[in-house]
Amino acid sequence: MSGAEGLRLDKWLFFARLFKSRGLAAERIEAGGIRVNGQPCRKPGRALHVGDELTVSAYGRVRALRVLALGSRRGPATEAQGLYLEHSDGLIDPGEGTR
Repeated sequence: MSGAEGLRLDKWLFFARLFKSRGLAAERIEAGGIRVNGQPCRKPGRALHVGDELTVSAYGRVRALRVLALGSRRGPATEAQGLYLEHSDGLIDPGEGTR
């Protein structure tokens, strides 16, 4: 899968180990707990691309993330952490995380 095609949002959240299953990720998306590039998203099948910025509200936390890679599987945690750059303060510096 090329980066131009993108990857389903629910699948990426599962690959990135932010949710324990695609089903849980889809439920959270449909409930309005995810924003993509600042816009609310309620469609689990929305295409996600490298460089997109996510706000994930789940498990009592709000996390601001930048997508660095799409991934092709749900691998170990160390692999999953390479899929995104997290900003605990909620602010994303435009130059940070570029490769």
